[in-house]
Amino acid sequence: MVLQNYDTMNKTGCGSDRKSGHTREGEGMNAKKWDVYVYGDVNIDIVIPGVEKFPEPGQEDEVSVMETFVGGGAALFTLGVGKLGLHPVFQGEVGDDCYGELIRNKFRESHVDDSLLVISKELKTGISLSFTNEKDRSFLTYRGTNEKISIVNVDVEKVKEAAHIHVTGYAGSINHNEYLELLKKIKAETQATVSFDVGWDSTGEWKPEIRDLFPYIDVLFMNETEAEHYGRKESAEEAAREFARTAGMAVIKMGKKGSIAVKDGRLYQAAPYIVEAVDTTGAGDSFNAGFVYGFLRGKSMEECLKCGNGCGALSVTALGGNTGFPTEEKLETFIKNQETIERNK
Repeated sequence: MVLQNYDTMNKTGCGSDRKSGHTREGEGMNAKKWDVYVYGDVNIDIVIPGVEKFPEPGQEDEVSVMETFVGGGAALFTLGVGKLGLHPVFQGEVGDDCYGELIRNKFRESHVDDSLLVISKELKTGISLSFTNEKDRSFLTYRGTNEKISIVNVDVEKVKEAAHIHVTGYAGSINHNEYLELLKKIKAETQATVSFDVGWDSTGEWKPEIRDLFPYIDVLFMNETEAEHYGRKESAEEAAREFARTAGMAVIKMGKKGSIAVKDGRLYQAAPYIVEAVDTTGAGDSFNAGFVYGFLRGKSMEECLKCGNGCGALSVTALGGNTGFPTEEKLETFIKNQETIERNK
C-alpha cells in the first residue's frame, strides 16, 4: 500500500518540512512508487546459541541448534517496514548462491521490492556467525558482497520515486563528504523525507562535523551512548535538544529507559515495554522501522515513539533480527495490551 495522504501527515506534525513546518512542494499531488527506499548491507546471520566456550584444537563440540536468518541493519529495517504494511524497495547486492536466494525469498515474503537487488557473479553473499550465551555475543564475519557497499551507489533517480529514504552506514571521515553530497542532492532533487541512523563509530572519532548533515535530515536516529559522544554532552536529552535545532527531529533510543525525541524544541518521551529478551540482534533497526512507519502514517510524536518501542521490544523475543518483528495488527494489539496492563497497575 503506497502512502498518499501527505496533507494528513503534515497536520499531525509528522511529515512537515524540516525547517518551515509547511508542506514541501509537490507533496500530496502524486503517489510515489515506493513508500521507502533503502540502500545498504544485507547478509546471512547464522546464530548459534548457548556457546559458553569454543572447542579446543582438534576437538568437536555439539550444540542443540543453529538458526539461519537474514541480517544486516539496512535489510532488517527494510523487512520491518514491509511487515508493517509499507511498500519498501531495497538496493544492495547478494551472491549468486543459495543464501542470496534465501534473502530474495524473505524480501518477497515481507512485501519488499527486490528489483534493485543486484546478483554478483564475483562475490558470495556475506555471512556472519553469531555465538551467543546468557552473558555475551561473539561474531565471525565474511563480508562478501557487502564489501562493495558505498553510499555513492545510491540511485537518486530511484529515490525520486519514493516518499522516504532511510540512510545508514556513516563512518566519519571515511565517507563524510560522500554523505553530505548525497543528502544535499536528495534535498535539491527529490521530494523524499530522510531518516538517518548514525550508528556506532568504531574509530572513536565521533566527528563533530556530522552536524553538517543535520539540516538535510528529517528524522535523526541515535542510541543514548552515540548521542552523548557526538553531542559532547552529559545526557542524551541535552544532545537531542542541540541536534534538533538543525535536524527535523532527533530520536534517541534509550534501551531499558524507553526512547525520547525532540522536535521544534519540545521533548517527547515513551516508556519501554518489558519483554523477555531472547536475542537483541537488530533491536535498534527494528525501533527505527517502527518509528518511520508511524512517521509515514502521520501518527503523533508520542505514537511514533510507541511504535518504535513496540517493534524494538517484540524483535528481541525470538532468535534473529526480524523473526519476532510484528505485523501492523500485532503491533497495535501489543501496544494496547501494554497500556492496559500499565493502567491496571
